[in-house]
Amino acid sequence: MSVLTKLIITTCLSIMTGLSESKTSYDDSYYLAVTELSREDPVKEKAFEILTDKCNIRHSKRNRRWAFISNNMNGWSAEVYAQVFIKKRTSKDKKIKFTSEEYQDLLTWISSLKNNQNGNHL
Repeated sequence: MSVLTKLIITTCLSIMTGLSESKTSYDDSYYLAVTELSREDPVKEKAFEILTDKCNIRHSKRNRRWAFISNNMNGWSAEVYAQVFIKKRTSKDKKIKFTSEEYQDLLTWISSLKNNQNGNHL
């Protein structure tokens, strides 16, 4: 009987303190990623804001594995370039549009990655 009582009490306490919920929401991970980026690179930070505002809205509903986070966004830069600048595909419903400044910020981010990989040969 005392073991059952201890089990019930520990379960209730863990539920009340929130220990049983270990998941972080999408919003929490977004803000953590933004604070990490602000220390790194302002170009990458601008691109990350654009990708989260314009692309992750759709990806979080349809393609969660393709949602952009600060850790994977550089790996997707070639695909972002192909989809946004070559194929001109941003969203299927045409509701999400990039401004010219956002296009420029994305292109600056992609070209800075290419310059870092290949070196600045002028």
